[in-house]
Amino acid sequence: MKQMTSAEIRDTFLNFFASKGSQIMPPQSLVPVNDPTLLWINSGVATMKKYFDGSVTPENRRMTSAQKSIRTNDIENVGRTARHHTMFEMLGNFSIGDYFRTEAIAYAWEMLTSPDYFDFPADKLYVTYYPDDKDTYNRWIEVGLAEDHLVPIEDNFWEIGAGPSGPDTEIFFDRGETFDPEHIGLKLLADDIENDRYIEIYNVVLSQFNADPSVPRSEYKELPQKNIDTGMGLERMTCIIQGGKTNFDTDLFLPIIHEIEKLSGKTYDPDGDNMSFKVIADHIRALSFAIVDGALPGNEGRGYVLRRLLRRAVMHGKRLGIEGKFLSKLVPVVGKIMESYYPEVAAKADYAQKIIDREEESFGRTIDAGQKLLDEKLAQLKPGETLSGKDIFQLYDTYGYPVELTEELAEDAGFQIDHAGFEAEMKAQQERARANAVKGGSMGKQSETLSKLTEPSIFLYDATTAEAKLTAIVQDDTRVEMAAGEALLVFDKTPFYAEMGGQVADHGVIKDVNGTIVATVTDVQHAPNGQNLHTVETQAELKVGETYMLAIDTVRRDAVMKNHTATHLLHAALHHVVGDHALQAGSLNETDFLRFDFNHFQPVTPDEIEKIEHIVNEKIWENIVVETRTDYTVEQAKAMGAPALFGEKYTGQLRTVIIGNERPLPFSVELCGGTHVKSTGEIGLFKIIHEEGIGSGVRRITALTSKAAFAYLDNIRKEMETIAENVKAQGDAASTRAKVVTLVEDLKQAQKDNQELSGKLAASQSDEIFAHVETAASGTTYIASEVSVPDANSLKQLADLWKQKKSSDVLVLVTKLSEGKVSLLVASSSSDHKAGDLVKVLAPAIDGRGGGKPDLAMAGGTKQAGIAELLNQVPQTLANA
Repeated sequence: MKQMTSAEIRDTFLNFFASKGSQIMPPQSLVPVNDPTLLWINSGVATMKKYFDGSVTPENRRMTSAQKSIRTNDIENVGRTARHHTMFEMLGNFSIGDYFRTEAIAYAWEMLTSPDYFDFPADKLYVTYYPDDKDTYNRWIEVGLAEDHLVPIEDNFWEIGAGPSGPDTEIFFDRGETFDPEHIGLKLLADDIENDRYIEIYNVVLSQFNADPSVPRSEYKELPQKNIDTGMGLERMTCIIQGGKTNFDTDLFLPIIHEIEKLSGKTYDPDGDNMSFKVIADHIRALSFAIVDGALPGNEGRGYVLRRLLRRAVMHGKRLGIEGKFLSKLVPVVGKIMESYYPEVAAKADYAQKIIDREEESFGRTIDAGQKLLDEKLAQLKPGETLSGKDIFQLYDTYGYPVELTEELAEDAGFQIDHAGFEAEMKAQQERARANAVKGGSMGKQSETLSKLTEPSIFLYDATTAEAKLTAIVQDDTRVEMAAGEALLVFDKTPFYAEMGGQVADHGVIKDVNGTIVATVTDVQHAPNGQNLHTVETQAELKVGETYMLAIDTVRRDAVMKNHTATHLLHAALHHVVGDHALQAGSLNETDFLRFDFNHFQPVTPDEIEKIEHIVNEKIWENIVVETRTDYTVEQAKAMGAPALFGEKYTGQLRTVIIGNERPLPFSVELCGGTHVKSTGEIGLFKIIHEEGIGSGVRRITALTSKAAFAYLDNIRKEMETIAENVKAQGDAASTRAKVVTLVEDLKQAQKDNQELSGKLAASQSDEIFAHVETAASGTTYIASEVSVPDANSLKQLADLWKQKKSSDVLVLVTKLSEGKVSLLVASSSSDHKAGDLVKVLAPAIDGRGGGKPDLAMAGGTKQAGIAELLNQVPQTLANA
């Protein structure tokens, strides 16, 4: 077995499959592009779904990749086991309808055992297979694997819902009896017992069926094209080759661990208690890569995952004695380890460090809040009582407190721990996470009919009409020679743009040779082999081989083009105003608006919005020529400043859209296959109408151009004229603004006067209200009364007077408001009766909800008829408390 660095292992894998004709595919962003079914890219095959389900045919049916991936459904196991990670790297090889079982198994054997590659001893390799898959069993024997090294496993069948599925075969490396102290042997593998002896190093999925959950597996239909999907975890392979006790004892993690040693003053012991070292090393890799790819910490989705990882790492830093911010110092170490294949981490380390510093600083304040919450929870317990599992989980999940720390603090204070309850809460969360991970993770079923469309079709960028021959018709997923009604059409050439890159499809009509409209085009998408596939509603029968005149709706195309070119200007302006990190995360160029999603860690301020609008409009009014070049390579376009976006495929004739001739770089350069105006002046006007967050670290701008922008601004002008008329201003903006300011000041004064009157009204009622003091069976004195005051604030004023006079232990006031609403206030000076608890008991009588502090709590309700019942409940509630 050869000794290699992790980078050499990656290169060996990729180069082996390149020698077999596979195209090396570049790694994709951890943030899925155009795939809302995934939270993260969680495997190599996740980036290949469009090829596996047949919706797109790859240029090369043999592909290989090294893909960064994230999975967080078992986050609590990171650091506890030898091989759990949040971010990992999957080396994969894929065949889409090309070679299958025979070659896949031969390739696996050659790569693993040949002296030219990994040179593993054959007697150290064991293989599992699906029991009914005799072809796989026989093939392994043919390549040279010993029969007693083959193990049948019923679970060796890959499927996730409907779509491609099939048996899989897994290769394990035997690390020997040193890792099998009980000498259990091959039973560990056969019975799927968790162990450190037999380590899975490679997996081959034989995707040959279209899974259908409605029928037994034996009735699954064969796929029209059979596929191969393989995976090798780089971290595991590195551990085996470098002889590490765990994946962390390799060159992928040890430089990070050594830096943590310097920061903490503690020493990492591979055989000792090293969980905190492992957690921090793992989590900083995930954080660095995810942030560089555009994800940001937040309160939901991907952002919540990152926030949780960061907080978990910080708390483990504290366990190692590290005080203050430290995580960002590890980012450059991650960048250096991975720079041979992922140079973007080192290149954007400053940005990632800035985000991590901000989040760590914010978490410092959250820790204080968590400590306060823990103190409050413990204060509510008597010595010897139990801190609930639900409370422990809340501290763990919301505030990032390691459960061990919470339990240690509670036990030191003399309390019992409901660890089983915590485990139950944790299990429930894991089940939710796993359910979310599976949801939508399957691939769509292949359409054999569309996959077999091979007739060439050319898109005519500069044409709005074209005479074209109809070469294929698909109706009800069947290829036909003629059709009426709804159908899918392919022509040898077409002026109709197929939806792509955020630009919506062209609409239009199809005419016969006499100029009669025979069909209306309602949508255009790409077929698996790249042809423009026209969805039409026919008005007459269409026939393959006939010639037709295709005409797009030019008004629609013009409106879409204006929005698309404006999107390029907006993207460039964002870089100028908020920073180069504001990369496109999605876009939609419609007829009447444009929508642009981009990476940014905070809302765009009104001042920034104004600057962006100003820049875009200046470029529009300069009437700059929009140039589309087809002679640049990807590298040349990038050198000019073009951002290559994850998920975009730059093949064939590359189109580079250039706006401006500034030096050293034009204002905007983008790789783009869409259609654009000839000069920016055609756009006319640009107006941002909305900015919002749509996910952690992703902002969205919605804007209008041309006539739509003018109509929007004209409507505002009309609204301003109406306002001016209503406030009796002279009509100009300055006069209207001054009048509105005066009215606002008058309103504030009226509200202040009203509040003073409310206070006087409350004071006038207070003597009568506070005179009626009752005593509950528990001995607690209380006042419970319905009062007539205008709002909830007046109830608070009465509570302030009650507090000054010390009239009773508890005060309960309720008042009717407008629209059938009710306001309830509970105040307490008794340590035995907390206002927050009392209000939760009483509020249901008025169909209300509320809460508050021990001394003051409020609730709102909608059932005025329940006021009497609420007041009658007070003495019994105080007696039972």
